[in-house]
Amino acid sequence: MAEFVGAIDQGTTSTRFMVFDHGGNEVAKHQLEHEQILPQSGWVEHDPAEIWERTRTVIERGLGNANLSSSDLAAVGVTNQRETAVVWNPKTGQPYYNAIVWQDTRTDRIASALEREGKGDVIRQKAGLPPATYFSAGKVQWILDNVDGVRAAAERGEAVFGNTDTWLTWNLTGGTDGGVHVTDVTNASRTMLMDLATLDWDDELLGFFGIPRSMLPTIVPSSDPEAYGVLRVPGAIRGEVPLTGVLGDQQAATVGQVCFAPGEAKNTYGTGNFMLLNTGNELVHSKNGLLTTVGYKMGDAAAVYCLEGSIAVTGSAVQWLRDQLGIISGAAESERLAGQVDDNGGVYFVPAFSGLFAPYWRSDARGAIVGLSRFNTNAHLARATLEAICYQSRDVADAMEKDSGVHLDVLKVDGGATANDLLMQMQADILGVPVSRPVVAETTSLGAAYAAGLATGFWGDQEALRENWNEDRRWEPTWSEDQRESAYAGWKKAVERTYGWVDVD
Repeated sequence: MAEFVGAIDQGTTSTRFMVFDHGGNEVAKHQLEHEQILPQSGWVEHDPAEIWERTRTVIERGLGNANLSSSDLAAVGVTNQRETAVVWNPKTGQPYYNAIVWQDTRTDRIASALEREGKGDVIRQKAGLPPATYFSAGKVQWILDNVDGVRAAAERGEAVFGNTDTWLTWNLTGGTDGGVHVTDVTNASRTMLMDLATLDWDDELLGFFGIPRSMLPTIVPSSDPEAYGVLRVPGAIRGEVPLTGVLGDQQAATVGQVCFAPGEAKNTYGTGNFMLLNTGNELVHSKNGLLTTVGYKMGDAAAVYCLEGSIAVTGSAVQWLRDQLGIISGAAESERLAGQVDDNGGVYFVPAFSGLFAPYWRSDARGAIVGLSRFNTNAHLARATLEAICYQSRDVADAMEKDSGVHLDVLKVDGGATANDLLMQMQADILGVPVSRPVVAETTSLGAAYAAGLATGFWGDQEALRENWNEDRRWEPTWSEDQRESAYAGWKKAVERTYGWVDVD
């Protein structure tokens, strides 16, 4: 009997393959970065062919690193960067254009036109999302309108669309030789094209963007023994291994953190930050700048919904310090440098490189560093960068409390940046609640494995997954309430300084 479950985690900057045992412990991992293509200001792209090549490689090497074979896997799940759109020819397998990444802002005119034309409220009501550059539909419209021949190809049935989960699933299950063209409900809920109540594509929304329904994948549950098919990856997979779970990365982290009860929340610290609050089977529409999204749908069970606060730039701001400014040599050094000073020295950094996401949704905003004096050093900037991650999470947590009436008793955290102990202490201080990190920090991959394993009976039920969760460390707030509110007031003032920096038609 196969003793493990595998997970493909296709992220914004890298792709990894992980293997977990029944206790949810990491058994094997291999990870490879891919190129960030930046053709012009505000444009962010990936090469879909490179992502697929990296995926094959990490599966093969991940298994090899632990002397495992595909026969040791009971199932495999996929999790992915959401909203990143790929359009390809299903007959040749060739993309018509690079993947347009969720951070990309080229569709700002499409989004603002939807608001001007009064379509924004329809999208909010049906899809749970505001018209924004963040989501997939505008990216697909841009490709149809700007890449020669694609709209005609779509009308002929020779152009199909998917987020990266769909692109990978299609390739993993055979590609041009019978690949399965599907997406799960969580990824579909990030397109601006799915009705959250019916869990199906909506013709009115498709009409807003001029997207033919024939381009779209079939929407299926996040965990299902039949919907996704069997892996066919020569060189990496030998024998029949079922693909039985797919979740967008933040929903996968929610499952990995076992936030299965209404009122439970997690915050993932990655390229951006994403806080999700489980609202159960109730579809809660936000009045405070949050997104309503599908949390997961396990087989025939009813869908579980979440409120989400999506923050575009957090960990990538630390990368900016490293790659563009050169004041640190690696992400780990940010903790050492920021720790050289006791506070931010009056400096606030609002990293609105792609505008501001939740809860502001200001595409006219751009990054700003304010409060500088001759006294300030690179250490103050490093500290302000880490604090910006925490303040943006506070913005989202406050909006969640207003929408749901739920006050967080503790915040579960995951993602690579949670290794930064100073950052986690800052988060507890700025939020005013304890912060809890699990033993397995890679909860995104773990959640994909859980979805796949539940479908095959590898794990019997959600309670079995709860038993796997263990706390590694907890940070308690140390700031006084006056200190916390004074510092937060400075942040809010800094955010206002970023508004209106670029003109949006």
